[in-house]
Order: sequence, then C-alpha cells, then structure tokens
Amino acid sequence: MRRPLSLAQQLFALQLAVVVLLIAGAGVLAYFDARRISEAAAERRVLTLASALAELPDVHNALQAADPAAELQPLAQSVANATASDFIVFMATDRTRYSHPNASLIGQPYIGTIDGALEGGVVTETYEGTLGPSVRAVVPIRDADDNVTALVSIGVLQYHVGREVRERLTLLAVAAAGALLISAGGTLLISRRLSRQTLGLGPAEITRMYEQHDAVLRAVREGLLIVDTQGCLVLANDEARRLLELPAAAVDQNVRGLNVEEPLRSWLATGETLVDRLVVYRDRVLVVNSEPAVKDARVLGTVTTLRDHTELETLTGELDSARGFAEALRAQAHEAANRLHTVVTMIELGQPDKAVEFATVELQAAQQLTDRVVGAVEEPALAALLLSKAAQAHEKGVELVITEETEVTALSDIGTGMSPREIVTVVGNLVDNAIDAAVAAPPPRQVVLAAYTDHTGFWLSVTDTGSGLPPGDSENIFVRGWSTKTTDAPHGRGLGLALVKQIVTRHHGTIDAYPGDSAVSSDGPSPGATFQIHIPLRSEA
Repeated sequence: MRRPLSLAQQLFALQLAVVVLLIAGAGVLAYFDARRISEAAAERRVLTLASALAELPDVHNALQAADPAAELQPLAQSVANATASDFIVFMATDRTRYSHPNASLIGQPYIGTIDGALEGGVVTETYEGTLGPSVRAVVPIRDADDNVTALVSIGVLQYHVGREVRERLTLLAVAAAGALLISAGGTLLISRRLSRQTLGLGPAEITRMYEQHDAVLRAVREGLLIVDTQGCLVLANDEARRLLELPAAAVDQNVRGLNVEEPLRSWLATGETLVDRLVVYRDRVLVVNSEPAVKDARVLGTVTTLRDHTELETLTGELDSARGFAEALRAQAHEAANRLHTVVTMIELGQPDKAVEFATVELQAAQQLTDRVVGAVEEPALAALLLSKAAQAHEKGVELVITEETEVTALSDIGTGMSPREIVTVVGNLVDNAIDAAVAAPPPRQVVLAAYTDHTGFWLSVTDTGSGLPPGDSENIFVRGWSTKTTDAPHGRGLGLALVKQIVTRHHGTIDAYPGDSAVSSDGPSPGATFQIHIPLRSEA
C-alpha cells in the first residue's frame, strides 16, 4: 500500500493550493479593477473632449450654416482621428445626427440617453449603439443666450477599452507567476523544516503515536520524569506526580523551584546518573534510576524513573522479623536440646537432685522473661518480637533488658493509629541496631528497652552499650544511607532508621537520639546511644 503523505507534504500541498487560490483571486480582482479604471479614464476623456467641442466656435458656426451636416461631418472625422475616439456625433435636440462614422446613418436619430443633456447637464453611460457597446458622454451645445441648441456625443468602444486592459494582462501574469514561485519556494522550505522536526510522519501516525505515548505514560506503574538541559521539568506522568505530590502546573518549571525534597531535587537538577538508588521520600521508599537522554551524540536532557518500594520494604522488614523468629526458635531448640542432654546425663550419673535443680533454674529464668513480656505487653506482635529479639541477643552474647516500667496495652486500645506492622518495624529496627552496636563494643554487652503507653500515647526508649553516635550526626542518622556499618548489599545500609523516622513522622510523633550517657543513669554498663520515641494519640496529633 502506498504510504500516506506526511504532515509536511500535506501542509505543503495545502499551502500551495491556498497560495494559488489567493493569487488567482488577486489576479481576477486586479483584472476587473484595471478594467474599471480604464473605463473611468475613458469616460473622463470623452467627457472632457465633448465639453471642449461644445465650446468650439467652428461648431457654433457650422450649426448656423444651411447644411450643418456638411460642415460638422468632416470636423467630427478629423477630431475623432486625432483623439483616437471611435465616434463623434453632433445632433439636433430632436436626436437627428449631423455626423457619424457611418455616413449612411447621418440624418438618422441618435440611439442613447440625452434627457440630462437637454436639461443642460451632461450624460455619461455605457451603451450599446450602432457600433457596439461603448463608453460615451453627451454634452449640450449652447448659444449666446445659453439655450441648448444642439448636442455632441463622443464615445470609445468597450473593445478598445478592453484592449488596454489585455495589454496589461501580460505584466499581471508575470507578477502573479513570480509571486507564485516565491510563495511556493517559501512553503517548500517551511515544509522541509517541518518534515525534519516531525521525522517525516503523517498526521495519522503522529496522532497514533501521541495516543500510544499518552496511554503508556498513564498505564506504566513507574513514575517518569524528563528534565531538559536547562533544568526544566519537561514531562511528569501521573505516577510521578502522585509519588512526589507534584501539581499539574509543575511541568515547564525549573526543578530547583519545585516542592521536591533533597536529595531527589539535587539529583534531578544535576542530571546525575543513578542506578537503583534507594531513597526514603516523605512516607514512601523509592528506587530511583536516572540516565541522560542522548540522540545523535547530542544530550537532550535526563530521564528519571521512580519505583515505589514502600510495600516491598515493609514486607522485607516483616520477612526479616519472621526470619528472626525462626532463628530464635532454632536457638531455643538448640539450647533446650543441650539442657535436656545435660539433665539426662546427670540422672544417668546418679545425681537426680542436681538434675532437678539445674532444670528448675533454667526453666525459671526463661519463664521469668516470658512472664514479664507477656504480662506487660498486651500487643501480641510486639510481645512476640521482644521474645524473639531477646533470644537473638542472647545468642550473640548480648543481654536484652526489658525494664520494669514496660507496660504496653493493645494497639487497638492505644488510639495512636499505628498498625502491628508499623510497631514491629519501629521496635525491630531500633533493637537490631542496638544489638549490632553492643556486639561491636567490649563487654559487658547490653541493650535496655523501655516501652509504655499512657494518656498521651506510646513511648519507647532503646539504649545500647555500644560506642555511641558520632558527634554532630544526631540529624543525619535519619537520612537514608547513613550507617556506621558496612555491607555488600546492592542498596547499601542506612534504611532502617529512615523507615523508623518515616513511620514516626506519619503519625505526627517525635524521635530523639542521644549520642552518649546523657539520657541514661550511670549505674550499670556504660551506655552508648539512646533513641526515644513518642507517638501521640490521634486526638492530640
């Protein structure tokens, strides 16, 4: 099938057709205007000549002669030849001709309008007489008493008037052809430029491409941002505006002036190349990829994609918690097996009293922690988390101390709006960080946790015996990527505290970090870092 004309070709054809119509219309108007001007000029000429003849003494003398026709016919012929007039007719007031180019019509009545001339005025008209259509003027001839005694009519045939116009048609045609060539050349240049800009596509192809482009941008689950080389936002699809909470008017604005938080704003402004960079943005976890858009070795801007990993990171945290539960069960099973073997061996050695004492002491220690947690923490998810973290800490040689003031009611009764998933994320990340910090420090290794609820909301305090926080980092620790540990994970570390900060901020809470022993009593092991969290009730928030 023959490919349809491109947009540039169609535009060229339409513009050329419009130009041809305009030039043709202008030519027709110019022709009729020139004809009108020629007829007006002929009318003025014959009127002037007729008025001059009416005042000529020879004409007055000839009218007084016995045979006016014999005197006026030669005069009329000579003047007509001299002035290129087609006819000069002298007549009596009763229309009787005294002269005519056709001598056989002398004495015949004049054909045309003379009423105005008989009344002393002049008559100009286009009239078809014996010689054909002509432009003529009729002027009265007056005697010494100002009485109209005769009339004179002078005319030019329309054929001769049209001949003058036709002589001008050649110049008019040349001008029209020149205008057409210039217009066609300009239109061709414009169409070629448009063809380069539209890549030679036709209107249907451009429409289809736009519809597909719009459909893809709306259907894609990733946020898409395009920033030009000047730092202006060229495109932001619906998902990008939702993730970044951008207004529709953000397009065509400089990204540095948009309400976009750091470090994402700097990444967009500088066009930095990013590969799967994780960032906590307000209440979301986003994976950012950014690459320059290059065509024909020319950089057109930067294309940035955003993927919402909030749910994925939350599920990952839950998976880590579940893995921790499994590891705690494995550790407890391993220890229970060792204790059971010890008791059995003591009985085989004939020391049943020692075996009973050993089993009772171990059971009391484990049961004491379980009773304290279950009795003080009514929220099942938090109670299970604390028991599993205690087992993990014990396996790593760290003592998890749950203070006597710990007392947490069920989340449904607290009124803070926190879900079990969120409280597991907050407490789990803080306890994990504290255990890691205590493990990295010299003995004794200890993590102290206090959690309670009151009429103001939920309170949490986690203290470790690690090396503490670096000076001046109390604000940076909640930024994604900050960490005192190293890892080979593809996304790096430093996400846990950022997620904690995100959840606390979402519920209008506060989180404070203390680098040393300013928030903990000096009794017992030397404290490292302390984190304190307060989640207010919904009514207070």
